[in-house]
Amino acid sequence: MSFIALVTLVVRDYDEAIAFYTDALGFELVEDTDRGDGSRWVVVRPAGSGHGSALLLARAGDEEQRASVGAQTGGRVGFFLHTEDFAGDHARMTAAGVRFLEEPRHEVYGSVAVFEDLYGNRWDLLQPK
Repeated sequence: MSFIALVTLVVRDYDEAIAFYTDALGFELVEDTDRGDGSRWVVVRPAGSGHGSALLLARAGDEEQRASVGAQTGGRVGFFLHTEDFAGDHARMTAAGVRFLEEPRHEVYGSVAVFEDLYGNRWDLLQPK
């Protein structure tokens, strides 16, 4: 059996990224290990998701990587955060300062609203039907 364990998200700063993902999105910090060369191994994942997919928050190391922060998917929605409580999570995230780009929509596949993370990467908050 295979599965995607980690997806790298290039960030400006470890601590600001950890704060956003844990405080605003409600993720849990799984690991934050100093690698000894000024870099860290930082893993976050949605709280309560067990051993599902997680994000590796990787600080941009050069100018090319810094240019990709917030634009890793070319302006498209690149990340999909599923929820079992769309209204509750939308309200909590809005109160935490998360910037939604649209009002919630109720589509044939479920309830959805696009939001941006602190760098401008686009996400769907989605409660499938």
